[in-house]
Amino acid sequence: MKKILTIIGARPQIIKAAAISRAIKNNFSTQIEEIIIHTGQHYDNNMSEIFFEELGIPNPNHNLKVGSASHGQQTAKIIEGIENLILNEKPDGIIVYGDTNSTVAAALAAGKLQLPIFHIEAGLRSFNKAMPEEINRILSDHISTLLFCPTQTAMNNLKREGFSLENKLKASIDNPHSYLCGDIMFDNSLHFSAISDEKATILNEESLIEEKFILVTIHRNANTDDPLRLNAIFNALNNIQKSTNFTLVLPIHPRTKKMMDIHLSLENKDELAKNQKIKIIQPAGFLDIIALEKNAELIITDSGGLQKEAYFFQKPCVILRPETEWVEIVENGNAIVSDADETRIIEAANYLLQKKEYTYPSLFGDGKASEFIIQKIIETLN
Repeated sequence: MKKILTIIGARPQIIKAAAISRAIKNNFSTQIEEIIIHTGQHYDNNMSEIFFEELGIPNPNHNLKVGSASHGQQTAKIIEGIENLILNEKPDGIIVYGDTNSTVAAALAAGKLQLPIFHIEAGLRSFNKAMPEEINRILSDHISTLLFCPTQTAMNNLKREGFSLENKLKASIDNPHSYLCGDIMFDNSLHFSAISDEKATILNEESLIEEKFILVTIHRNANTDDPLRLNAIFNALNNIQKSTNFTLVLPIHPRTKKMMDIHLSLENKDELAKNQKIKIIQPAGFLDIIALEKNAELIITDSGGLQKEAYFFQKPCVILRPETEWVEIVENGNAIVSDADETRIIEAANYLLQKKEYTYPSLFGDGKASEFIIQKIIETLN
């Protein structure tokens, strides 16, 4: 039996890990022992522990509890913690997800110890190195042994960077293998959609059952930490609510709430205080988020994950960033990149709400990416 360390640290990684843990439990339990390491990069209970309970993920075997810090401090603490755990656990490989500090720190620790790295969501590029996530994903890709790409665009990005897509020699850090596997979040969306229908309570709690509403999420530092961008977004949201009369539902990220208190203008604060149709609510669990996504008329977000989930549940999406890694949904007409530009956000929302016809081709696989990933890991380690 092979031992694998799974590294998670942020909420989206916890959700992604559910698909891999489920695949191991259901199909590979006699071949893979999974050791889950939570770095503690996200440490708020509503943003972390609740997701383990909801998604049926085994409790982490280890928690580094690194907490919030500067990029350098946080990354350094994770490298030190992961290195010690690798030396103690003696795994055969390490799984990392996406593009966080937990991702790159774990990859650096494993790479320097010559441990195979399996990067899920490899090949994604925003082509904006001002984003810390872009640095993290590039570095992680270039020291990985197996690179699992969710889309053909991601595969094309790797090819442009010099990766061979037709390697026949045994996979290694010097001879990495890249695979188009589909998106494990599509696996999760299919699996948890029916469960959400049965267990999610948020539509009742927020009186949204028969009400048209728009789901909004804002959490990226570039938006929350810049007063001009944050106020432009909320100016646009106020305008959209008044012009459409839809309710806007904003599950609030703890850090976003803090930055709103600091940066929002008095006019925006007054507007939010008196407008009952802009609902700022507590962070929502994954099953509740699915319920909101499935029932919204439109999604407005700066989250990479929600952009995709909007597509999975066939909802149009306004992207509050200057670019997106998920260019396919923009090219297909399902989403518009507006950045934090007040006018563009309003125009994009109005256009998408009025658009009559959408298509949703199969861009993200067949819902069995996690099984494919584990099978390729087993083949590589044997």
